[in-house]
Amino acid sequence: MAIEKVKEYFKQFGIEDKILEFDVSSATVALAAEALGCEPERIAKTLSFKDGDGCILIVAAGDARVDNKKFKECFGIKAKMPSGDEVEELCGHAIGGVCPFAVNEGAKVYLDISLLRFDTVFPACGSSNSAIELTIDELKKYSCCEDKVDVCKDWQ
Repeated sequence: MAIEKVKEYFKQFGIEDKILEFDVSSATVALAAEALGCEPERIAKTLSFKDGDGCILIVAAGDARVDNKKFKECFGIKAKMPSGDEVEELCGHAIGGVCPFAVNEGAKVYLDISLLRFDTVFPACGSSNSAIELTIDELKKYSCCEDKVDVCKDWQ
């Protein structure tokens, strides 16, 4: 199970005990916000896009949407999401638990600037009922983020 992979990954940093697991689903922004009792925009959703044989993972604020024009300008390719069956194969996590931690080789992680307005955010941890509270600097460190990008809209 992917949450076990994330827990194992976090052991090297000594933060595996910070993972929150819920008795309810946190598979969507709305459900995660409800489970955590926070604003939906503080949910750090991880969106996956095809990139040749690998994938691009964009971690964005819960109220942000990918802007296709900005995405193409940034990455030089059209923003194309993988099918449900392809998501786990490409990034290492199933839909509902996609996160930027312990990802498959070939998956590149980018943090959208929509997250920068928060002190802490809540990304998933590999399952549809988990999350972890991290500062933006911690998120960048633990996700092995390639860079910050500006590819989203509707959050300002």
